[in-house]
Amino acid sequence: MSAIWTNHANRLIELINSNNDTHAHLYLEQLMLFPVDIQDKIINDVSNLKHCNTDDVANIITQYMMFEMK
Repeated sequence: MSAIWTNHANRLIELINSNNDTHAHLYLEQLMLFPVDIQDKIINDVSNLKHCNTDDVANIITQYMMFEMK
């Protein structure tokens, strides 16, 4: 994983672990430009990880970066 995604993952983990969903949403919206429905999916996926680590979170973020072309 690149240093950028690792940094984003670390910050998101911190926000979710501190039960600060509002700031997690703002982080995803402002810094990463995700729409609200995608933010919810990312936060939910991260919250459901058995062992939360930066690589797993970075993979989730990357998965949602690949928007489907319609």
